[in-house]
Amino acid sequence: MSTGTRTAVGPVLGYRHEAFLWQGIDAFLARTVPFVSEGLAAGEPVMVAVIQDHWAPLRDALGADAARVRFVDMAELGHNPARIIPAWRDFVESAGGRPVRGIGEPIWVGRRPAEIVECQVHEALLNLALPPDAPLWLLCPYDADGLDEHVIDEAMRSHPTLVRAGGTHPSTDYGGAQHVEHLAGRDLPAPTGPVQTVAFGRGELAALRRAVRARARGVGLADGDVDDLTLALNELAANSLDHGGGNGVLRMWTEPGTFVCEIADTGRITDPLIGRTCPPSDQLRGRGVWMVHQLCDLVQIRSTSSGTVVRVHSWL
Repeated sequence: MSTGTRTAVGPVLGYRHEAFLWQGIDAFLARTVPFVSEGLAAGEPVMVAVIQDHWAPLRDALGADAARVRFVDMAELGHNPARIIPAWRDFVESAGGRPVRGIGEPIWVGRRPAEIVECQVHEALLNLALPPDAPLWLLCPYDADGLDEHVIDEAMRSHPTLVRAGGTHPSTDYGGAQHVEHLAGRDLPAPTGPVQTVAFGRGELAALRRAVRARARGVGLADGDVDDLTLALNELAANSLDHGGGNGVLRMWTEPGTFVCEIADTGRITDPLIGRTCPPSDQLRGRGVWMVHQLCDLVQIRSTSSGTVVRVHSWL
């Protein structure tokens, strides 16, 4: 069964968020080329954010039309998946109300397991990040041959619509807002190695910063990365003091290829999109989590009635 489709001459149906399950580059191009071409023919701005292995053949297949498409390297934009939603919002706003089309590939073969988990959170949050009448048609490609089956299953839960070679149909597994709540409350994996623990309270941020700097340098982070991480953790700890019960616990450990730091407190974050909206330049408060996402390789936020954990990864 096929759902209605917005084509070059069809009506604007509002926000559409579709998972495209493809097998082989020919199948990838068979869907993405007409998707882009129809948008261009209708005068719709088109943004393609995929990895370069998929960007190059799509550009070649589009020919001269490729010059009219905004191509973005998702490996750069989505280095931290929390930076993707602001880019789609900016793209929609830049069109001034006109219909727009996008292709977004946050998950590809070779991403780290923790990155994939946060990309799955991102995909679920995309259903809340824009209003139903936003004039965006967003197609999210998934390499069904190369990605693990559980990744494909999760795509079915986070996308209202599925696109396959045989057609387009609603996802019967789509979880909506309840799925976002499920992901936000899911426990993060326990540390796999020795953990350094630093409890902190008011007046102890300087000691926390010294501990972070010493450990980060010890694991081999570059000076600039040490500075960024220290600033990010100071901001998170300050949030714990202001909003998380007045104290908290910092934990630090290493895993293969990453240095992990975690701040835990008894507060609760109720906004699932926290840190994914760029605050106005004149806003003095509420910038902390946004800044942490800009400074760090990966940020994982889990919050329930028993407290909040923010885990930060620095790739080694």
